[in-house]
This record gives sequence, C-alpha cells and structure tokens, in this order.
Amino acid sequence: MPVNKTLKRLFISGGIVLLLLLAFWTYQKIPFFSGYSIGQPIDSLNGVIVYYNGSIDHVSERNLTEDGYNLGLKYQCVEFVKRYYYQYFHHKMPDSYGHAKDFFDPALENGQLNKRRNLIQYVNPGNTKPKVNDLIVFDEHKFNKYGHVAIISGVTDDHIEIIQQNPGPNGKSRQSFSLKKEGEIWTIENDRILGWLRKI
Repeated sequence: MPVNKTLKRLFISGGIVLLLLLAFWTYQKIPFFSGYSIGQPIDSLNGVIVYYNGSIDHVSERNLTEDGYNLGLKYQCVEFVKRYYYQYFHHKMPDSYGHAKDFFDPALENGQLNKRRNLIQYVNPGNTKPKVNDLIVFDEHKFNKYGHVAIISGVTDDHIEIIQQNPGPNGKSRQSFSLKKEGEIWTIENDRILGWLRKI
C-alpha cells in the first residue's frame, strides 16, 4: 500500500478517535437534557437524598454536620456516601478527607479493617459477595483522576445496582453491573471497581 494512503488512513483514524474522546469529555461536562438544577434532589436511598451536581468537576461549599464532621464538598460523590453512612448508620470516618479512589487502601488484604474509614474492606474480585449498603470504590480513569464512590442499593446472584451522586451532568443516579461467581470468587464485572467497604 502506498505510504500516502497509509498516512491518510492513520490521519482519519486518529481524527475519529479524537472526536470520540471530545464527545465523551463534552458529555461529562455539559448538561444537555438533564432538566435539573444544581442542588435539586433526584433520588434517595433509605431517606438519604442524592442531589444533582451538574458537571463532574463542579464544586460548591463544604458540607459539615452540626458537630463539625466533614461530609465533603457539595454535591460530589464522596459527599453522598459519607452523608449516607452518617445519616443511616450514624458512622463517622476517622479520616473525613480524601478523594474517592482514596477510600480503597490497596495495601490491605481482603476482609481487613480500613482504619481510615473504620470499615471492613473487600477486594474485587474476591471471596466475599457484595451486600446492599456497601460503599463501592472505583479507580481513576483518563477523564477523572479522582475516582468515584457510590452505595450498593441492590444485589442478586448475577448483578448489583448502585446509587450514586455526581455521575456527570447526563448520567443516571442508578447503574447496574454484572456480578459473576466462579468457585468461591465473586467478581463485579467492571475493571475500575477496586472493591467495597462495609460497616462492622
């Protein structure tokens, strides 16, 4: 094949990839059809409200409880999971700061206590099935260096459902993932899911 045809195909392929990346970035940043305003309630679990945040990097004031416990920045994903654990379980984390991905400690083995969060940590994949109310942790990716956290709102033998805050301006508050068991090992089929944390 002539060199100029090869270069042309590479140029076109590169352009398509660039357009796809730009479209994904735009989808994460700009609300097209949400119909919501920032701070508007859009969902809830056990009486704990999920609020709309618009763009994933939109940040409002810090949300503190009456006794000064830091729940996080309104209305980021971290703020929801910490508010959920505080309101539903009356649970305060010893370390009340950190990005979403920092909720998972890669140095711990499956079933060990994550002392920063005072929660038991389980790895994905691992020999412990996820449960409703577990705090699930996603790793970072190219468009989000902070990772993501959510609450598991439903579990069957073949899938889980999560409830989340700040999935992006056009994202949904609920999302499902396949759950698979092979032998004694449970896997939530998403490469970004590091694991989940559970109240003792």
